[in-house]
Amino acid sequence: MACLRFRRFPFLSNPTFLRSFHSRSRFHSSFHNPSDAISHFNRMLQMHSTPPIFEFGKVLTFLVKTEHYSTAISLSRQMESSGIALNIVTLNILINCYCYLGQITSAFSVLTNILKRGYQPDTITFTTLIKGLCLHGKVPRALQFHDDVLAQGFLLNQVSYGTLINGLCKMGQTEAALELLRQIEGRGIKPNVVMYNTIIDSLCKDKLVSHAFDLYSEMVAKGISPNVVTYSALIYGFCIVGQLKQAIGLLDEMVLKNIDPDVYTYNILVDALGKEGKVREAKNMLAVMMKQGVKPNVVTYNSLMDGYCLVNEVNKAQDVFNAMARRGVTPNVRSYNIMINGLCKIKMVDEALNLLAEMDYKKIIPNTVTYNSLIDGLCKSGRVSHAWKLLDEMHVRGQPANIITYSSLVDALCKSHNVDKAIALIKKIKDQGIQPNVRTYTILLDGLCKEGRLKDAQEVFQDLMIKCHHIDVHTYSVMINGLCNEGFFDEALALLSKMENEGCIPNAITFEIIIRSLFEKGENDKAEKLLHDMIARGLLEKLN
Repeated sequence: MACLRFRRFPFLSNPTFLRSFHSRSRFHSSFHNPSDAISHFNRMLQMHSTPPIFEFGKVLTFLVKTEHYSTAISLSRQMESSGIALNIVTLNILINCYCYLGQITSAFSVLTNILKRGYQPDTITFTTLIKGLCLHGKVPRALQFHDDVLAQGFLLNQVSYGTLINGLCKMGQTEAALELLRQIEGRGIKPNVVMYNTIIDSLCKDKLVSHAFDLYSEMVAKGISPNVVTYSALIYGFCIVGQLKQAIGLLDEMVLKNIDPDVYTYNILVDALGKEGKVREAKNMLAVMMKQGVKPNVVTYNSLMDGYCLVNEVNKAQDVFNAMARRGVTPNVRSYNIMINGLCKIKMVDEALNLLAEMDYKKIIPNTVTYNSLIDGLCKSGRVSHAWKLLDEMHVRGQPANIITYSSLVDALCKSHNVDKAIALIKKIKDQGIQPNVRTYTILLDGLCKEGRLKDAQEVFQDLMIKCHHIDVHTYSVMINGLCNEGFFDEALALLSKMENEGCIPNAITFEIIIRSLFEKGENDKAEKLLHDMIARGLLEKLN
């Protein structure tokens, strides 16, 4: 057949043509876009002499890399209908496409097809199927498939087990992942840095940092070199448990070992320092990363801005915000949210509204967080009508209002002596399927108590207790204050005892409310007794 083709098309035997064809094939192995790849695929189908299967594989691989899975499946079908038999490589690509699309049944059908054709499935086949199962939360099925594969005498490799370990960690089954790591060592498969990193990261996110560090020490002892991912995971772990000194120590260790921290590593530290109120240290960390040639990104600047806002240095946050654009970093919706929230907290609501307008001009779509900050700021500034307009704007833009949004409005209604309207609003949002939280009810309780409607407040409070809401110290303090204002000291003291029995520890403010009220009403003995109790608990210093 080959000879006949060469006789009909003599140019096909010409070495110059063949070199030209392979040159074009190599050129087309790097396509500019999916359309380019599809056009090349169609040209190959129309050739009199069908190109080798790996040339089609290049097209399919490109489509997979650009996440055009359905198109790759469609082209695979065209190949088969044109009489081009798929090989194990192209069938593996097909399995990969089905897995990414969540069509696991179809992916396993391809495995059946592989076996029917007499091909030998390889580790790529099995690993792809395991990855597909894990990707779509079917980790138990992936483990069962793993057992079936081993029972049939097939072998898996480091990538296969790394995929399973990652799947288990993503499901929160870190202990099972660690157990699997131990098992594979007994099967002659050497664990690698990726497996260790995955488990270390999962342990750190679970705040089991000492266990993560022990695992890190183990991998080092086994001669497995930690990399930037290892250190970043550990640094994050130490940061979230408040051990910043250890986290910075690990950064120094990285430098000593010639492991370059990346922007993600530095961002973890800038964020942690900012959240601890250590903004000077956070700014210094920014300077260090820039000196090391690591370019800060929007996350870096956001973390620094957030830190400044937390310590009420909003003007410095504004300087950082303005510096971003000069350094070629485009602010995102979170950047604006941080600044809007910071400005609203210091009553600079007009400046915050200007930023909302700027977002609109720059085509940055505000989200629920943006509106919540502005609505809360407007409500606290007494501009409630403007807040209601923003609520309408949220609905128009398709941004869902949540309980945080409505709690700000309930607070504004209560403070303006419109408690009945606040009650009506709570009923309305409940009808819409939005459940009020303890903060919402605490705001309402405070409003009712200040309006002298203690009985109504007690009914709401009892309802909260019956519905097993987690009542916090602030809610109890509001009710105790309401009882004290009406002179019901025995009831207030009984509620103080009840909250302790419920496991809610009273704070300095709770005691101060009762003691002050008792002294004002001439109940000096009771007041002094509570004051001694407060001193014994070490709460007086906290009040000062």
